This record gives sequence, C-alpha cells and structure tokens, in this order.
Amino acid sequence: MSANYAPQTAFGRAINTFEESAIAIILGAMTMLTFLNVVMRYVFNSSIFWGFELTLSLFAWLVLFGMSYAVKITAHLGVDAVVTMFPSKTRRIMALVSVVLCLIYAYLLLKGAWDYWAPFAGFQQTSGRWLPFYLGDGQWTSDFFIKTRDQGWYVTETIPMPQWLRFIEGTFNAGEEYEKLPRFIPYFMLPFGCALLLFRFAQAAVDIVQGKRGGLIVSHEAEDAIKDVRHMNAED
Repeated sequence: MSANYAPQTAFGRAINTFEESAIAIILGAMTMLTFLNVVMRYVFNSSIFWGFELTLSLFAWLVLFGMSYAVKITAHLGVDAVVTMFPSKTRRIMALVSVVLCLIYAYLLLKGAWDYWAPFAGFQQTSGRWLPFYLGDGQWTSDFFIKTRDQGWYVTETIPMPQWLRFIEGTFNAGEEYEKLPRFIPYFMLPFGCALLLFRFAQAAVDIVQGKRGGLIVSHEAEDAIKDVRHMNAED
C-alpha cells in the first residue's frame, strides 16, 4: 500500500482490506491458472480448455479494479514538471480543474460501460438525454433509458457454467439452462470498475477542496529513485 494513503476509520480500513484482497486473489488466480495450463500442456499433453478465456477475463477485472485503487493511493503515473513551476494557489486551481475533467471522463466511461453491459443482463441502455427532451406536438420526455434488446442468453465461449449459479437462469434466461457462463457475469466489472473510478475521483476532489491533498499526483517515483541512487553513491 502506498505510504501516501492511510485509512482513518474502521470502515475505510475494511474497504481497503477488501480491495487489496480482491486484487491479490485475482492476480493469484491468474498466476495459478496460467501455471497449471503450462504444466498440463508440456507435461501431460493436455490443457484446461477454458483457462485462456478465464485468464483474459480475470486480467480485465484486475485492470478495471486496479485503476480506481491506484487513484486512491495516488499510484498513477503523471508529469507535473510544469505544474510545480506555479505558486501553490495556482497549483490548487489547476488540480481542481484536472479533477473535474477526470470526473467528467469517468462519468462518460461509466455511461458507456453501462450501455455495453446492460443488454447482456437484460437491463436497458441509457438514452443520453439527461434533461427533458421536446418531442414535438406539445410532448416532452425525460426518459433516461431506452428500449434495448435483451441479450441475457449470450454466453462465454468456453467458461463452464458453475452449478451453484443455476438459480440465476430463471431471472436472466427465462428458465432456460445456460450451456456456458453468461457473459453478463464477467462483463459486470465494466460498470462496477468505472463506478469505483468515478467514486475515487469524487473523493480526490473533496480532499483537494479541503486541502488534504495537493492534486491527483502525490508520489514522485523517479525523484525517489534518484535520491536513493545518490544516497548509495554517497555511502560508497
């Protein structure tokens, strides 16, 4: 965990533990599955045929889960060489502008992620009309969702359907059995990860306004590495 982040409450520590544990479990599962597939292929001349697709899904989960976590602990890479040339008040204004732009970007990502995932789960896509829209002839609409074709029967190519998940078939597949894992399950990480990203940017915005955080970039890995090298050279 980054030294720049320390949970202040029991709830914050619980959430942080959950996030770190989820990332570790996903990374561990990817590593074990890839290792087992290599052993199966070169030792037993066989393979876990659904392993590749599951590994790809887990990698996507790791990226989408990790991007919001990296915002929280300020682990994203960034260049602030120009920003540091300005006085502190100007830097704070620039930080607020940047976090607002990031909030807009994260919201658009969330909308796009929902619109992609929703049909696979039998939900409706968003219309893009966030305000009442005039239809003509004195009629207005403020519909946020649009009619979308249900694609809940779409399944993955190779990942088998776990028996303990059969209870969802009555809700998402009209009672029909899934031959493979439905796509809305691995794809769920798209809106979930984007929602977490939006939430973390909102937290960062509040911290910047309250003066608890100078910007989205706090750590300077390159500078720290140079200092470490100078320190080692001085000892020599």
